[in-house]
Amino acid sequence: MKIKIIHTECGREILVRQILETGGHCPWDGKPFSKDYTAVLADALETAENAGNVLENALEKIAGMDPAMTIQPRSVLGESQAQIEALNDHGKDGRR
Repeated sequence: MKIKIIHTECGREILVRQILETGGHCPWDGKPFSKDYTAVLADALETAENAGNVLENALEKIAGMDPAMTIQPRSVLGESQAQIEALNDHGKDGRR
């Protein structure tokens, strides 16, 4: 999984790997994504991306078993979707 970020300051798309390489700063304008939590934010983004990879791999393995079941998407994505929406609502127009 590659999480794509839009920096509300410059409007450019950035990958988590780029944020990690710049120590929590935008690779395009050099500004931090969080003035007080730069390192913590970078670490949390890396954790989220890694967790997404684990989830994708597990679901691929489950699907490969062709089980007699379906997964309700909301049960997997519900809280994650809510958190992303809350973050995006808070970040609109560059607000902090």
